[in-house]
Amino acid sequence: MKLNRIVPLLAFIIGSASFSASTQAADLKVGTIDMKLVFDSYSKTKEAEGKINEAREQAKKELDERLGVFNKAQEEARKLNDEANKPELTEKAKAEKAKVLNEKLQALGTLQREIQEFQQTRERQLSEQSVRSRNTLLEDINKVITDKVKSSGYDLVIDKSGQSLNAVGVVVYSKDSFDFTADIIAEINKGKSSKK
Repeated sequence: MKLNRIVPLLAFIIGSASFSASTQAADLKVGTIDMKLVFDSYSKTKEAEGKINEAREQAKKELDERLGVFNKAQEEARKLNDEANKPELTEKAKAEKAKVLNEKLQALGTLQREIQEFQQTRERQLSEQSVRSRNTLLEDINKVITDKVKSSGYDLVIDKSGQSLNAVGVVVYSKDSFDFTADIIAEINKGKSSKK
């Protein structure tokens, strides 16, 4: 007898919850944005990429200079080795040449380690600079998005450039009217259109 009273009560509660959820879903304001397009279209992104590229070029120049010194020292060591192996040299002369060659090879080893350390340090610095720059740009963009979301009353915003673990777009379909990417691009680049 109690079961007969509980089943209708549960049915009523579930039905009320479903009706309430569908009513709330109807009032839900959803927006979509292409964050990749926004980031790529931001004028400061191009400026930041230019600075990173300049730093990369400078690092490459410095590395090339160091490699030039290394290659010259390597050539000198090769010549010393050739001289030390000449059959007409006395044993004493060969020993002296071998000693000089050994010192040169040790210096080469040290130089090679320095070059590797320099390269690793510069790569790490460039990577950190790139991450800091990207985070700063994203902060700027997210502030503009947050202002737009608040002023337009969005309940949910989805990045339609996002990819799932299967490398498939997260958003399969959305109405064009949901998308406010162009508004954000216009806002973040406000006042930059005349400057290049």
